[in-house]
Amino acid sequence: MKVKQLYKKAKELKRTIVFPEASFSDRTLEAVKYIHKKGIARVILIGDESALVLRDKSLIEYEIINPQTFPNRDELVKRLYKKRKDKGMTIEEAEKLTLDPYYFSTLLVDAGLADGMVAGAEASTANTVRPALQVIKAKRKGGVVSSCFLMFGKNKFLKDKALIIADCGVIMHPSADELYQIACQSVETYLSLGLKDPKVAFLSFSSKGSAKDESVDIVREAYEKFKMTGIACDGELQFDSAMVEAVAKHKAPNSEIKGDANILIFPDLNSGNICYKAMQYIGGLNAVGPILQGLNKPINDLSRGCSVEDIITVTAVTALQVNKEEK
Repeated sequence: MKVKQLYKKAKELKRTIVFPEASFSDRTLEAVKYIHKKGIARVILIGDESALVLRDKSLIEYEIINPQTFPNRDELVKRLYKKRKDKGMTIEEAEKLTLDPYYFSTLLVDAGLADGMVAGAEASTANTVRPALQVIKAKRKGGVVSSCFLMFGKNKFLKDKALIIADCGVIMHPSADELYQIACQSVETYLSLGLKDPKVAFLSFSSKGSAKDESVDIVREAYEKFKMTGIACDGELQFDSAMVEAVAKHKAPNSEIKGDANILIFPDLNSGNICYKAMQYIGGLNAVGPILQGLNKPINDLSRGCSVEDIITVTAVTALQVNKEEK
């Protein structure tokens, strides 16, 4: 996979992405300048305009919004209050939260003043996910919001193949139905990036009944439900059965994906998170994400260990996630 292809696709869409950490993240500012220069997305920076321009004079040509002086802030306050009043939020609490750069940026996306948001370089996942869940919410009632990572890079094993792996950042102990939803969302993300021929593997420590456990039953049930979609898939599979053709011939000889999975669905957050970090630091792969899935509009998190290039790539992914019908 060539990441420049993502940048090119994003550039054609001309999406507007908001960055709540622009005023206190050097990495974000460096990434934003590249994004602006290459036209990957239109950018909105959140912060004090005078302070940002004093810090870097080139930012004078950017759109910078200060939550404290934003002329339509009252509308955003009312929007947040309306969404959260049934949960006990007061108008005073809404006014205070609207000054928070993460809530403010999320509200800009919700109001259609930006197409998506990228944050997390300087804060925990909760700072990004909490406002997203409270303001943007899930696409459908009862639906889950999950996350995935895009994994790619030069590697003797993967070669130029890209993977989507999920869930690595949000749902700790998914039920069978939640695993099914995570798989559906991961396929949607995979296709939104211009990747083709999705092949989904539901992972476990068991391959095709080689072991028995309640956790294996959950994975198997999720697979049985997902295979009704008609998308190439298999489960339950051990990692090698899902990814190595020679192993698949022995452990899962009738597998539809034949050891060539490109979307890996993990049974829980522990295994997903551990595996993506091992792939990144020992396997030498690029890990882009966590990419949030299942929201009405794209809000994306970053790892606090992210690089400038990671921020640029997540921005391109965010632009590609915007539903066509939203524009």
